[in-house]
Amino acid sequence: MQSYRMKAEDIFGKKRLLLASGSPRRRELTEQLGMEVVRAHLKDVEETYPDTLSAAEVAPYLSRLKAEAYMGEIAPDEVLLTADTVVVDGDRILGKPRDEGEAHAMLRELSGHTHQVITGVTLASDKGMQTFSEVTEVEFAELTDDEISYYVEKYRPLDKAGAYGIQEWIGYIGIKGIKGDYYNVMGLPLRRVYEHLLKM
Repeated sequence: MQSYRMKAEDIFGKKRLLLASGSPRRRELTEQLGMEVVRAHLKDVEETYPDTLSAAEVAPYLSRLKAEAYMGEIAPDEVLLTADTVVVDGDRILGKPRDEGEAHAMLRELSGHTHQVITGVTLASDKGMQTFSEVTEVEFAELTDDEISYYVEKYRPLDKAGAYGIQEWIGYIGIKGIKGDYYNVMGLPLRRVYEHLLKM
């Protein structure tokens, strides 16, 4: 009886993923796909966007802006991945908090409400680029000031859009439900990334 031993390259070919992100969560998630992941040298890209963009357009716009800085530098065996995640509460975009006070204020705003997490992703190769976005709805329970203070002081979520990580303590005790991709809330919609990688 013949046995088969599949490898990731049987699915992806010999391409490797060039990750242009400083996020440890995106590094962890992309490594789960099975491709070889190489951390790109991060470029200093000014993350600004036109006021005319809707909240849904901001994350994909910024991910594409980041990718454009690498065009012309991508090797034939590489696929570049850039991403940006925003939290949208009503019509307000919540980025990364500047300090603990702002983190506390963001969580107070999200408490007891449903908000959207939007991640824009750009994949680029030497043949061109494609950009897409994923939206997940997240419902928070009512959080007490003590719960918010404990989380902010212990976990210091200053590197996270909306001032929280769903995979941390606040996610365990504060999230009533989600509609959509859980990994999108962590920072990368893995299923969509996988589908697009297969086409690269």
